[in-house]
Amino acid sequence: MDTASTAESTETVETKPKNEWLDLGKFLIKLVLIVFVIRSFIFSPFSIPSESMMPRLLIGDYLFITKWNYGYSRHSLPWSLPLLPNMHWSDPARGDVVVFKAPGHGDEDWIKRVIGLPGDTIQMRGGQLILNGTPVPKEKVADFVLPFTGNYDANNCPPGHEEVGADGHPVCRIAKFRETLPNGKSYEVLDIDTRPADDTILYTVPAGHVFMMGDNRDNSADSRFTQAENGISFVPMENLEGKAVFTFWSTDGDANWFLPWTWFTAARWNRMGEGF
Repeated sequence: MDTASTAESTETVETKPKNEWLDLGKFLIKLVLIVFVIRSFIFSPFSIPSESMMPRLLIGDYLFITKWNYGYSRHSLPWSLPLLPNMHWSDPARGDVVVFKAPGHGDEDWIKRVIGLPGDTIQMRGGQLILNGTPVPKEKVADFVLPFTGNYDANNCPPGHEEVGADGHPVCRIAKFRETLPNGKSYEVLDIDTRPADDTILYTVPAGHVFMMGDNRDNSADSRFTQAENGISFVPMENLEGKAVFTFWSTDGDANWFLPWTWFTAARWNRMGEGF
């Protein structure tokens, strides 16, 4: 009797149907948690929506940022969920390209280059960057030439800078320079023409903040402008989300979702894998 009962009980357990919806729900919850942790604390993707960081970054570039470099805060989490205290353990280096929550712009994520650290003085004079009273070396290099595509056309190119390229197609040509910061970090910037932001007041970066600038100097709302002027002024360290590390995808905007082969012809393969 006991043996028969045990066999029947075992058979009942073995033939009990699995709840597939419950298993699927558990799997999805685990997947969401894994993605949440990775995106919040390790890596996060970011896409470039504007030309403010040209020539290094173009509209249609997709990059990864690392999240652990400077610390964590609520801005490290999706939607800036108020679940983390401010844990800042390292200032960025001058020249780092950083994604951050833009002060005065809601939950918008912006990307700029760190130019000034706490205590630094910064000023623009005639388009020349002055850092702590010393002009940052600025060397003229070959012009930046960008062909018109779906991501960048005559509406983006500054007036007077449109030309016809060697292949007969329109391009945008802008003067390009190489700046080198005191720590040796070197990068390229664009100088479209003479504009009000080429000559500024003297800024002193307060404690716990950084001064950000776009590489496209004449087409960037950054720390040279107040929030009332659609800029960001000084950016609190706790707003820093992560450091840009490399570009993993880039498209010129000419792809058509209904024409799969254009996904490959529109890809800018030479930009993929570029580090910072």
